[in-house]
Amino acid sequence: MPKHHGGMAYTRQKYIRSIPQPKIRRFTLGDGRGEYSHIVLLKATHPAEVSSGALEAVRVTANKVLETAGKPYLLRVLVYPHEVVREHKFMGFAGADRLSQGMSKSFGRPTGRTAKVVADQVVVAVYTKSDGIDIAKTALKRASKKLPISHDIAVEEIGDVEAKDIEN
Repeated sequence: MPKHHGGMAYTRQKYIRSIPQPKIRRFTLGDGRGEYSHIVLLKATHPAEVSSGALEAVRVTANKVLETAGKPYLLRVLVYPHEVVREHKFMGFAGADRLSQGMSKSFGRPTGRTAKVVADQVVVAVYTKSDGIDIAKTALKRASKKLPISHDIAVEEIGDVEAKDIEN
């Protein structure tokens, strides 16, 4: 079952000390100046939280497949991990019950970041020409195995629009 918390977002960095940085660094890869005719989308089918490590794994996997194919492409990760994850750490060894404080004041410490994803939200988009659609589908299919959510892969035609026009 995908991880989903219905509570309020924990994103106000002003009040949180020592927030870990997101593991994903680059959100756009490939040729941003090319003219593309199609867009291949990886959409979430259910609401969930996706960790920044999973987003980085998706980006690396999809980029590796697209790069080895040699076709022009533009890969964009469209979600950002704003949500801060907290954990109340326990000691898991013999005699820990004497040392651990249990659930007393169990607010937790920041340990990572996640992106809240709603149903039918696009997580990753690959812009490509018509001859690279199958490769883009393969790349997103392999990359989707790194995500903790169920997904759909859709292909849309965008016409002859340059990538810099798409980002606006």
